[in-house]
Amino acid sequence: MDFGTLAEKSLQGQIPERDEMRAVLNAPDERLPDLLSAAFKVRHHFFGKRVQIHMLQNAKSGLCPEDCHYCSQSSVSDAPIDRYPFLSKEKLIEGARRAKQAGAVRYCIVNSGRGPTNKEIQEITEAVRAIREKVGINICCSLGLMDGAKVSALKEAGVGRINHNLNTSREHHPEVVTTHTYDDRVATIESVKSAGVGTCSGGIIGMGESDDDIIDLALTLRAMEIDSIPVNFLHSIPKTPFEGKRHLTPQRCLKTLCLFRFVNPDKEIRVAGGREVNLRSLQPLSLYPANSIFVNGYLTTPGQEASDAHRMIEDLGFELDQPAPI
Repeated sequence: MDFGTLAEKSLQGQIPERDEMRAVLNAPDERLPDLLSAAFKVRHHFFGKRVQIHMLQNAKSGLCPEDCHYCSQSSVSDAPIDRYPFLSKEKLIEGARRAKQAGAVRYCIVNSGRGPTNKEIQEITEAVRAIREKVGINICCSLGLMDGAKVSALKEAGVGRINHNLNTSREHHPEVVTTHTYDDRVATIESVKSAGVGTCSGGIIGMGESDDDIIDLALTLRAMEIDSIPVNFLHSIPKTPFEGKRHLTPQRCLKTLCLFRFVNPDKEIRVAGGREVNLRSLQPLSLYPANSIFVNGYLTTPGQEASDAHRMIEDLGFELDQPAPI
């Protein structure tokens, strides 16, 4: 497999053939430097050496009726996590200030549950308006299933991007969650697109999916023209249905990121949840295909501190992307 040729095809906007995508995922480990170099050529063309930092805020923890098998906040999880109702506006503003101090280009407000109630939408929009006025940072919301009216309310308040992950392929989805369908997730993304809000949608690798499931997810995200693609790697949490699923290697994670870059060459690709526990000492290499990371932890699990992320970016000879003016 000539990965350089694959990079050229990607730069020309051509979708890789399925056998080429399988070759990326199953490349011998000794070919990993060649693969990363090819993916970096595509990444560098569109994003240079810039790296964006994002920061999450778990605005409501636990208390979720959905049975997402990977999630410590789901109805089928017995993981010992903090459980609390929606945070006050003041706490969300303080979280936004911490995100800006960490160098984040975007502050991501996450709400557990099937979808936000009208009352929660009102609370979130009030908080968003206050954050934009007092802090001045781009805001993303990840709130579950939503219709157009709720998305429009968020847009009016100043939310610039909404996250709703597809998580996996259509075929593999029933193995991950049964309380909502793949089409439910697609419908939420379509509502976001229809409202003219930026889209953020990706998946979780390591949940027992096949190579073809990963390929199908990457192709679906391309077909939906998603703006920002978070690639999560399963962080197997004790007392969840996916406890004990620890099949990923750092090399497998890197090959997956390269595949997503070749399929979605000009899109933001973020190394998201599970980066630290799955990539381990190879974390810096993830920035050759990807151009975005989370810092200071995830929803219920810790993550790399912002200061360490800054040092990693600097040591690579990369540069911290600056937030666009609000």
